Amino acid sequence: MNSEPTGPDPLDTVPADIPVHGRRGFVTEVDTTQFPDHGMAAEEAYELLHTALMLDGRETLNLASFVTTWMEPEAETLIHDTLRKNHIDHEEYPAASLVEEACVHMLGDLFNAPDPAEVVGVGTIGSSEAIMLGLLAHKRAWVNRRKAAGEPTDRPNVVFGAETHVVWDKFANYFDVEMRKIHMKPDRYVVTAAEVEERIDENTIAVGAVLGTTHIGEADPISEINDMLVRVESEKGWDIPLHVDAASGGFVAPFAHPDLLWDFRLSKVASINASGHKYGLVYPGVGWLVFRDRSKLPEDLVFSVNYLGGAQPTYTFNFSRGSAMIQAQMYNFLRLGRTGYESIVANTMANAAHLNEKLAESGRFEILNPGLAEPVVTFKLTGDPGFDVYHLSARLREDGWIVPAYSLPPDAEDVHLMRIVVRLDLSRQMIKVLLRDLHKAYEDLQAEQPTQRASSKADLWTAPAHAAAHGKARMGLHN
Repeated sequence: MNSEPTGPDPLDTVPADIPVHGRRGFVTEVDTTQFPDHGMAAEEAYELLHTALMLDGRETLNLASFVTTWMEPEAETLIHDTLRKNHIDHEEYPAASLVEEACVHMLGDLFNAPDPAEVVGVGTIGSSEAIMLGLLAHKRAWVNRRKAAGEPTDRPNVVFGAETHVVWDKFANYFDVEMRKIHMKPDRYVVTAAEVEERIDENTIAVGAVLGTTHIGEADPISEINDMLVRVESEKGWDIPLHVDAASGGFVAPFAHPDLLWDFRLSKVASINASGHKYGLVYPGVGWLVFRDRSKLPEDLVFSVNYLGGAQPTYTFNFSRGSAMIQAQMYNFLRLGRTGYESIVANTMANAAHLNEKLAESGRFEILNPGLAEPVVTFKLTGDPGFDVYHLSARLREDGWIVPAYSLPPDAEDVHLMRIVVRLDLSRQMIKVLLRDLHKAYEDLQAEQPTQRASSKADLWTAPAHAAAHGKARMGLHN
């Protein structure tokens, strides 16, 4: 319990010309379990937080994350200019809301919609929200069809592979949908159309396919799955939509693999999500959900609110949110265009291919995604050098590199690997240094022969509960 404050605020007793590092904040521990009684000078609060955050990893050296870590100064200025705009206030900020709508139609064109003017969609916090909204729309459409036909609606299911992001599991759990997840194989990390067909039925609300898988960086055979669903509809009458999770690949494939059929050129693709804050090259957080046309979003899911000054439709889980990252997305669309995105994607793909080649040439590593659907390099150790990928990941952290090590989901859990996400700010020169540090770490560990763990476990990147406990322990907090 807080004690009653006594006497004047100590801040009042500190001369204004005392340097920030001579003030009380630098000799006083912050009790993070209590709300402060008194405030402090702005520069003091800033410096305390600014220096404390230096304990984090360096963003550019964080090769675990797809999320953008660099934008142009002009984009950052635009972000700062629009931080104060609450994006949901369409009546008050109509120009900002029109930018979101324009982005959706531009993405409809990028994803080859039959008529980009007819697509509908929404900007989200990220692809997790976009996936849930997309699948919720497909569930409601399935319920509406079943009710109209006088059929039961109590056993919906969704079919997807274990290579998906955890949000797919969350959707099934949160919205009471049976999850029919297809396990990986030790030598195959994506689903097949045949495996999908074995699990679908008249109660399937949607099939999920991934363009840029979370664990490996590959792509599901989306065109084959589409063709199977077309055939099943003609044979059995099951109209099962295909949702493409293009969180990372949605801003890669159109520029690196323009002839790859994965988008609205396929008739069963009803919705697509993509992360603007990944290869859309925007800071977190912005994602996108785009429906093929208006018929794919049931009208009874769209709410209208009028207490902000005018009636406006809304289909989101969130309400208030900043407009800055949506404006930043449009900045990139205008600034880069197709040619700009093509050049950046070409560079990241070339750097990823170079990294793949050098790792394979060493004989020390086996590349798990040689086809490079996106600029992601996944690899495991060859043979038994006397240490594991978790040792190697930890040793690289000593040089500042954050390269995660983890195991694959069932039935490929015996595959232990590392992943490097090649973003636009990872240059060829930096890759040279990374490779040097990686091989030195390998050689040092091989000489040391560290004690093998009783059971290899994923690092903090793949163990959220462990990460939370670790963070609390560092802060001196306890459950």
